[in-house]
Amino acid sequence: MTRISVVTGANQGLGFALAEGLAHRAAPTDVVYLTGRDAGRVADAAAAIGHDAIRTAVLDVSDARAVTAFADELRERHGGVDVVLSNAAARLTPGASWGEQVGPFVDTNNLGTSHILRAFTPLLRPGGALLVVASSFGTLRQLPRPLHEHFAPDASLDDVDATMLAWRDAVLDGTAAARGWPDWINIPSKVGQVAAVRAVAARRREADAATGTLIAAVCPGLVDTDASRPWFSDMSGAASPAEAAKPLLDLALGARRPEHYGELVQFGRVLRWS
Repeated sequence: MTRISVVTGANQGLGFALAEGLAHRAAPTDVVYLTGRDAGRVADAAAAIGHDAIRTAVLDVSDARAVTAFADELRERHGGVDVVLSNAAARLTPGASWGEQVGPFVDTNNLGTSHILRAFTPLLRPGGALLVVASSFGTLRQLPRPLHEHFAPDASLDDVDATMLAWRDAVLDGTAAARGWPDWINIPSKVGQVAAVRAVAARRREADAATGTLIAAVCPGLVDTDASRPWFSDMSGAASPAEAAKPLLDLALGARRPEHYGELVQFGRVLRWS
């Protein structure tokens, strides 16, 4: 069967390496959709890979209608998808206030993740995989215990979205610290991404277990990219995008275990949620 794959945020960094890796592992009839917000950058990335499997699409994951329309297009064209790698992320800029950055950050990283989960989990073929690129910061252990109640085991995806929007508003009105939220906005955002994956996986677990389908969050570790360099003075221990992509692709394409389902996975190991 032809394998249909989608990578978001794929015009540079880890997303580019994921798209390139899928193309290099592709059979002659497989298709890899390389997506991003900027048409020129998407086209340049596809040209740099230079593989027949690559197709391009302009996609802003913060736009729910655009994500739904793209999913509908792939349903009509292919009948379903086999691999979805949700990698699109807004960058944080040192020196800029959190109030300036939290809106676009939540729109892309959190609501964008939810848009992908809503639109693409119904398209996953049996044995497929949908992985959300997150971080080891995305566990409840990174938050004060009183905040854990916002991410209850029975929380729905709508509940998670509402929590992230309420946190965003608290950052904007200056009350987030008083409510116990960490100062660095990357932490609550990553927790929200993993919580979104867990919310969807909890409702699909039994059916997906029967078909060998995987939904999970993944932590690639520290990756040497333009987005990470401004935050770390020493990148000597960071992986290249291609190195970081390999275990994620291995997981997406088959090196998986039942305990990976719905969890945050780093290098094949499940990171404890709480």
